[in-house]
Amino acid sequence: MDYDIDSLVSNLDFHSNKLNTVGNNLMLTNKEIEILNRYKINYLKCNSLKEILFEVEEILNDMDIVDEELDQISQSISERDYYQNTNK
Repeated sequence: MDYDIDSLVSNLDFHSNKLNTVGNNLMLTNKEIEILNRYKINYLKCNSLKEILFEVEEILNDMDIVDEELDQISQSISERDYYQNTNK
């Protein structure tokens, strides 16, 4: 199977996955920021990724159905928190 590399690369969304430093030196992607804003989660007042996760989990727990995007960013923030804050 032949792949057109230029076509594949042009379909990648680098902007959504770009990490930004926000608030108290926390790192969030543009996509995470967009979704947090949509749910009116004030990530700028949070002092840690764990605090952001707590806010996200509270909203997820109050929902009748699982929002896939919110659940996905919860997982991604959780993984980032683990790798940044776990002694290896």
